[in-house]
Amino acid sequence: MALSDPLGDMLTRIRNGQSAGKATVRSPASKLRARVLDVLASEGYIRGYQTSTAENGASEIEIELKYHEGLPVIQSIDRISRPGRRVYSAIKDLPSFRNGLGIQILSTPRGVMSDAAARAANVGGEVLCRVF
Repeated sequence: MALSDPLGDMLTRIRNGQSAGKATVRSPASKLRARVLDVLASEGYIRGYQTSTAENGASEIEIELKYHEGLPVIQSIDRISRPGRRVYSAIKDLPSFRNGLGIQILSTPRGVMSDAAARAANVGGEVLCRVF
């Protein structure tokens, strides 16, 4: 069965895995998912991820979740731009999230990056999700 929102599916898997206290979660692999996970890993929200091949031959991403003193590091992770309603923002119109404590992940012409990196590069784009 085809997914209508693959990125939203991965974010839900992360959210559900952390609420269940799992050390790792698995998700089907794609380039967009890998780039979003690169941003989450560089910002310190997950330990990391590995790409592998499942028994049926499909690529999978195994995401290592991160906890601090028994609590998940990611307190909230929300999808902003959806397939039915895309949300784009110029960098000057992008507000800070949770007074700068949270991050927003953007898909820009220069690749997927956090809002801080997009501000440094002075480039806007599609707001994929918010993480706190």
